[in-house]
This record gives sequence, C-alpha cells and structure tokens, in this order.
Amino acid sequence: MSDPEDISARSGAAGQQGPARSQTQGHAQPQAPAVPPVTAFHRRELDLILRVYGQKVAAGEWRDYAIDHLKDRAIFSVFRRSSEMPLYRIEKVPKNARRQGAFAVVGAGGTILKRGGELAQVLKVFEKRRHLSLV
Repeated sequence: MSDPEDISARSGAAGQQGPARSQTQGHAQPQAPAVPPVTAFHRRELDLILRVYGQKVAAGEWRDYAIDHLKDRAIFSVFRRSSEMPLYRIEKVPKNARRQGAFAVVGAGGTILKRGGELAQVLKVFEKRRHLSLV
C-alpha cells in the first residue's frame, strides 16, 4: 500500500485534473471545453428517412441501419445484413446546400443516385415505379 502523504503529493499542482480554469481578479472561472461542431439530421429529416426505412423493412428488403454524425456530414447507412457494406447511404452535407443540394442518396458502389435540396424529393428514388401498359 502507499502512504496517504504520497497520494496527496501526487494529486498536487502537477497532476491537476478536471476543467481548465483561468484566473480573473483572484477568482477561478471554469472554461467551457471546446466541442467540435457536428452535423446531424433534424427530427423531421429522420422522420422522413425512417418512414422509407420502415416500408423497406416491412417488404423484407432492408434489415439494419447505422447513423453517423461527422464534422462535415451526417450519414444514414442502410444494410441488407449487418455484416455487409451498406446498400445505400443517405447523406446530408450542408456545405453543398447552395450548389448541388444538401442531401444525396449514394449507392453501394459510390454512385450518386439522386441529389437535391429537399429530402422528400431525394428519397423518391426508393419509390417503386409503376409500369402501366395499354391493353
């Protein structure tokens, strides 16, 4: 075992832990830790995505998903099996909002299937097209 004196000596000024503090007129004020900005889906966007996801799960086409929130983009990945590469990625890249649109659906091979500024329009790529024929 160690002596209590050794423990208190180790937890002195050299081994300070906790939030950084700055001295202002003799008072210690905590500084907010620097949190990097993260791009995320909003609640309405997730509602639209999960509605399409639920339809595809009910049809037996999709089985799993993953959501990634990165510094410059948010990604909703769709899997047929959880051990595979994603079938589709629904990406939100705010940097592209003025040029190509913030949303894109990317296929398994990296091909951009649809891109646009409105998520509802971009998600129409997953709708089944009905072929009508004249008889």
